[in-house]
Amino acid sequence: MNRLRPALVLLRAAEYGRAMSLSPVTLSDDQAEAFDRMAAELFGHGVDLANGTVTPMAEGRASVLAVVGKAGSGKTMLLGALYRALKVAGVDVVSGDYEGRRRKDRRTLAILAPTNKAASVLRQRGVPATTIHRILYTPVYDPQYEKIAEWLAGNAPRPVVEGLTDMALDRAHAFYQSVASIPGALAAAGLKGSDFIKGWKRREEPLDIGFVDESSMLDERQLEDLREIFPALVLFGDPAQLAPVGQSGEMVFDRLGDSRKVTLSRIHRQAEDNPILDLAHALGDDDLGFEDFERMVQDRARRDDRVVWAERVDADLMARSPVLVWRNVTRIKLITAFRSVHDAPADRLLAGEPLICDGIELPLKHRKKRIDLEARGLIKGAQVIYMGEGTREGFARLHVVGAEEPQVSAASIIKIERPDQEEPLIPHAAHMGAAFLHGAAVTIHKAQGSQWDTVQVFAPDLYAAAQAGRTEAGLPLWKRLAYVAITRAETRLMWVVRNRLARPLRPLSVDDLRNTPAPLAFGAEAAM
Repeated sequence: MNRLRPALVLLRAAEYGRAMSLSPVTLSDDQAEAFDRMAAELFGHGVDLANGTVTPMAEGRASVLAVVGKAGSGKTMLLGALYRALKVAGVDVVSGDYEGRRRKDRRTLAILAPTNKAASVLRQRGVPATTIHRILYTPVYDPQYEKIAEWLAGNAPRPVVEGLTDMALDRAHAFYQSVASIPGALAAAGLKGSDFIKGWKRREEPLDIGFVDESSMLDERQLEDLREIFPALVLFGDPAQLAPVGQSGEMVFDRLGDSRKVTLSRIHRQAEDNPILDLAHALGDDDLGFEDFERMVQDRARRDDRVVWAERVDADLMARSPVLVWRNVTRIKLITAFRSVHDAPADRLLAGEPLICDGIELPLKHRKKRIDLEARGLIKGAQVIYMGEGTREGFARLHVVGAEEPQVSAASIIKIERPDQEEPLIPHAAHMGAAFLHGAAVTIHKAQGSQWDTVQVFAPDLYAAAQAGRTEAGLPLWKRLAYVAITRAETRLMWVVRNRLARPLRPLSVDDLRNTPAPLAFGAEAAM
């Protein structure tokens, strides 16, 4: 493909980016080559990025392509440039916001991540991402309120809706003109998400183009689900991260042939003066041992305040940014210490305590309720902040970190593991519902796909991994663990070297969370 033609696409994408208050991008040589390769792939699916045109999707054609590169290689920048170019070409973006009625000539793009937190990282960079689960299942909309959504999206005339005044519709329209969010516009009209969405069902019709970020987290089953939905599937992933548990150190893109992979190898200017990424990439040196690496961390900490050599864990940070550990025994001890320094009672939770969703505990006959909980972001691995007891017995008010509508009320089973105790303490429990573990400390495996401004890495655990001499996919396990843990930090890395916990400087609170009403996570509460 002529290199000049994608350059024209980037100019159009930059113009679109300015219109959307996004910064135009300049791609490096390896990103431009990857862009050309992607453009050629999409051209085969009827999307001409060079000329900004689309044709109807061809039946029977399917492909999977992977874009791989380490942290700082520009995968997210490339994904964003491709998204903007596809938008300019007339491809509709399907997100967790609202999915309009299907049209025969419609071409679609969905940008996905495995968790709400990973999706929110993309949204903060101007890319309208949603979770994989939110695309596997589609909402069943209330017909009355769907008329409003179609009108706002420009697909239908202004509706007359029983119970809503013209003034309420005007508020919705004014909101949508400033922020193109259907849920936000409906909220401006006085409607809740639970008014608009009445249930969920498995997606019956395929979409078109799917971009999947953090694809190192995917397992084979998820990949097959996605291949059923997207004829054109592009995986963006980091080959240096940890593979999903149970996949023998392999990631789904490892099994693709070389002809189906595009590798980004350059570390970009915005990453070159980043001591956190410097440390992560230093782990690629085969001769580097753990003690040498720690000396490197200590040296960087002396010269740059973005790296901190910490003698103890910061308890205040743990409330929103978990300590990253390797061993479960370490995780449980740190959680116990965190609750102790906050004087948390054994029989109840304090508002502001962090949790991690451990799955949904519901029998098969409650499949619809399971789908509803998961669609609201309560999927395994989701980070949640406890906000207090719900209005119904067994319900908890929760803030789902990274979700577009973060505050929900759900039937919850909250478990707190304790050192030397086989059975967890259960200070809050419904008969069945979403299950949670405490989230003040998490394993590095569970932290994949997430980023925090400041990250605390518990170095004694990585030392233990180094001493154990274990490897994964041919690399020392401690190096893979350290790489993943370090690259979770956006701004500051705290390398904690002692098994100590500093006392908190402030009590737990939920004042920093958006103060919005919490819709019920499903309707038939009495059945729970």
